[in-house]
Amino acid sequence: MTRRRVSVFGATGSIGGNTLDLIGRARDRFHVVALSGGRNVKLLAQLARDFDAEIAVTAHDECLPALRELLSGSAIACAAGEAALVEAAARPADWVMSAIVGHAGLAPGMAALQQGTTLALANKESLVTAGALLLATARSHGAKILPVDSEHSAVFQALIGEDIAAVERIIITASGGAFRDWPLGKMARATLADASSHPNWAMGQRITIDSASLFNKALELIETREFFGIPPDRIEPLIHPESMIHAMVGFVDGALMAHVGPPDMRHAIGFALNWPNRRTLPVARLDFAALGQFTFRAPDEVRYPALRLAREVMQAGGLSGAVFNAAKEQALDGFIAGQIGFLDMAGVVEDTLTRLAGDSVLRATMTLDSVAETDHLARIAAAEAIASRHTKGQA
Repeated sequence: MTRRRVSVFGATGSIGGNTLDLIGRARDRFHVVALSGGRNVKLLAQLARDFDAEIAVTAHDECLPALRELLSGSAIACAAGEAALVEAAARPADWVMSAIVGHAGLAPGMAALQQGTTLALANKESLVTAGALLLATARSHGAKILPVDSEHSAVFQALIGEDIAAVERIIITASGGAFRDWPLGKMARATLADASSHPNWAMGQRITIDSASLFNKALELIETREFFGIPPDRIEPLIHPESMIHAMVGFVDGALMAHVGPPDMRHAIGFALNWPNRRTLPVARLDFAALGQFTFRAPDEVRYPALRLAREVMQAGGLSGAVFNAAKEQALDGFIAGQIGFLDMAGVVEDTLTRLAGDSVLRATMTLDSVAETDHLARIAAAEAIASRHTKGQA
């Protein structure tokens, strides 16, 4: 049996680890081409050896000597930096996991699509910043994009065999994050440790904080608009603390299709890895009698302004998604560094969107270069907004 050639970008993160867990359970069906990671080169090297990868790439040039030493004596190639990530993504593969966090995942994902591969997309920022470009690239090269966010995988699965024109609404659920039951005043005093613990999901620190602020859900609303082409007013966020219903699709006849499953990313990853087939996965089976009930509540956009900002971005279109994402990433860095408070993150993003609203760069044709330029300008503006708030906070 010919093994499928697969690559995992972001192999040392949560999504990458779960992906390799599934690949490792079926080694006779997969051959690992490329693995990438960040500064944890010890883990990256170990994974590359464990899976006999062709190449291991660290995103950081200064980490290359350590990676090279850890892989000495093996036949595994190693490289570092943005160009190396793109080159590794361009290696022939049947299936590529895009799980690099942030804007940095866009260029490797594009390179993979240009090879006509199937791209399993966990990097939501790619669709938020350059959705039209990404989808056009897939179409022109005969490639396929499969969503790996649990919510968008759920929508994708609910739409199998359905006509997208018959969709009336898409409901994207959110756990509510670490502060779903906190009063607003207490949220303003939330510490980094408070925001870094998720009640339902085991994820990395950055996405866990984004869940607490619902910026993660804001990105997913934009992602839904880009991937499925649904008008913004038909996309609804809903707080669902149990995290068992990942999304619901409503049709014009009133029917509502819900995707239900445990909060385990291996379900969405496994669906993408085995698509178009389904295979047995090592995830829990739900006992509805034991669960008892599901609960829901409407999200408060005063409490979670990220949702309002996402709607404004969807209405604006163009390169405003790149501004939103860059400002969000900078604001998150500012909170992690202790420069701004938890609730200041939304203010920084709004300040940045307002400042760049009339900039000519937002009217440019969407290309990798224009997205990168917009990202750069937005980060500068967001850094200035952070510095201003930090100065006021110390006064």
